[in-house]
Order: sequence, then C-alpha cells, then structure tokens
Amino acid sequence: MKIVIGFITYNDSTAKYLPFFLPSLKVALATTFGDYEIGKHYRILAIDNSDHEVNGNSDYLKNNFPEIDLTWAGSNLGFAQAYNLMIRRASELGAEYFLMLNPDTVLTPDSIGKLIKALDNNPSLGAVAPRILKWDFANKIQTKIIDSDGLFITSSHRFSDRHQGRELFSSEPEIVFGFTGAAALIRMAALNEVAYNGEYLDELMFMYKEDVDLSYRLTLANWPIKFIPAAIIYHDRTASPLGEGWGQIIHNRKNKSRAVKRWSFLNHWILILKYSHLNYSFQVKWRTWRYQFLGLFFALFFEPYLIKELITLRKIWKEIRAKRQVLKVIVNPSIIEKMMDK
Repeated sequence: MKIVIGFITYNDSTAKYLPFFLPSLKVALATTFGDYEIGKHYRILAIDNSDHEVNGNSDYLKNNFPEIDLTWAGSNLGFAQAYNLMIRRASELGAEYFLMLNPDTVLTPDSIGKLIKALDNNPSLGAVAPRILKWDFANKIQTKIIDSDGLFITSSHRFSDRHQGRELFSSEPEIVFGFTGAAALIRMAALNEVAYNGEYLDELMFMYKEDVDLSYRLTLANWPIKFIPAAIIYHDRTASPLGEGWGQIIHNRKNKSRAVKRWSFLNHWILILKYSHLNYSFQVKWRTWRYQFLGLFFALFFEPYLIKELITLRKIWKEIRAKRQVLKVIVNPSIIEKMMDK
C-alpha cells in the first residue's frame, strides 16, 4: 500500500465541502496512479465526528463515494483522536505514507503526485507540506493568496503559517519547521518512530495546534519537513490566525469562538511545557516565558474564562511530563533555534 488518505467530517460544517473536495481527490489520485482504483495503491479513510450517524456527510459518501471507508465515531472525538484511529489503520495496512487532508480543501490534479515524488526522492524526509492557497468558498473562487507555506516558529515559541495573506510568488522547495493539518503527506516510518503509546497526534489536544506538536516531534527526531511549492492545494480556512503584533492578535481574537480560544490557550501551554525545557539559549527561554506571562495577563483582564484552563493543565501535568520524558531528541535544539524568527 503506497498511501492512505484520511479526513474527518463533522455535521453540516463539512458536508457542504464534500461535492468539491472528493471529486478533486479522485482526479488527483487518478492522475498520480493512472486510475482511480481503491485498494490497489491507496485507501481512503474517513472518521465522521457528527452528532448523528445518518447526516449530510454519510449520505453524500454513500451515494457518491461508497468505496471510501467511513466510520461514525459515535461522538466528537476531536482532531487528534480521530486521526490516530486512521493512522493506526494505515499502519495495519502497511502504508508507506499517510496523507492528512481537511475536507474544506480542493486538490490540483498533480498535487498528490508531486508530494509523493518529493518523499520518494528523499528517504530522510519525515513529511512534506504543499503550498496552500486560499479558497473563497462563498464565492467559489480559487485565489492567488497564500494560506500556508508550512509553519514557522518564533523565538518566543509562537507558531503560524508562513507567508499567510501574501500574494502568490515564486518559491523553491525548502526545509521548514512544520506543516499545517489542513494538508500534509507524512512518512509512516517517521510517524511510528515518534508515536507515544499508539498516539501519533497528542490526544491531550482535542483540537488546534496538534499539527504543531507533531511537527515539533518529527523535527526533533531528525525527520525534517520540506515545503513543496509546486504541489498546490486550496483551502477555505474557517479560523483566522493570531497575527504578529498584539494589536492584530486582539483584533483577530474577536472572531474566534470561546471553544477555539480555550483549546488554543490550553494547547499552547501544553506545547510550552513539553518543549521549552530543551537546551535553548537564554534569549529563547526568556522570550518564550515572557510571552506566556503576557498572555496570562491579557487573559486575566480581557478573557478571564481562559484562566480555568490552568486547572485542566494542572490535572494533565503528569501526562505532559511523561510524554516530555520520552521525547526522541536527535537534533540539537540549536538547529531549531536557527529556524526561529525573532
């Protein structure tokens, strides 16, 4: 099995995208392998986190793509747990690669082939990230605005999508810190190497920033991630980024739900507790903790409901520490520090 493709559906929020996403996936697979024949070179898995077993997602798949292996989770498992189920299945199938996709994407015909070729040509790579452009779903327009060229890390341990919001420009393939969970092709050997008790994505993170965490672990374990600009995928992003300055952060946070803010706040603290102890310079440690305490100050005065997440953090501290203690660190953290933007 060359590749297993996995995606998550959830109520009406994803059902509206399937008539665009799945036909584009079918064309991309047929372009890559010369046919659309499930089971020969690839399998497609889906976990449905919807509230009810019969819904718009299941109806569309049953009527149009019955060959896709759809499993109703029975409840909303979140991003990490649902993906772990599919990655474990990919491991059982003996897949070489796992393609993580959001259903709110549209693939170009040669995108999968170019991602596979990049991994085939370099066995040392752990994953590859496509160039993701913004898809204006409301107006059915595929734009030339960059949504993500992979992830970057700053010296204060903030994470964001490279070049987001910029007009499309020419780029060369390059090693980056990480990939976004919207679309990434990952080597199964790398996933198996960094897994923790069957967890590929950290299930302490219900949703948001689990892609950052997996990128961090792969990079530390000497499975670098490469950005492949020739592989283009379009994405209708539903959650806006934090932004860079505090003014932009405050502005963008107005459009985020409380649930998203809670997950993001908690998961960022999990990331800091898992990785900030590494052998970074004083400057990185200072900037990281300064940013965290400024964030606490902001939450205390403007979003006090977030402070409750510190209680959750305390409850899961032993699990965080256990995962931190078994991190596979082959790459000197100074290599990651060189990737950091100021």
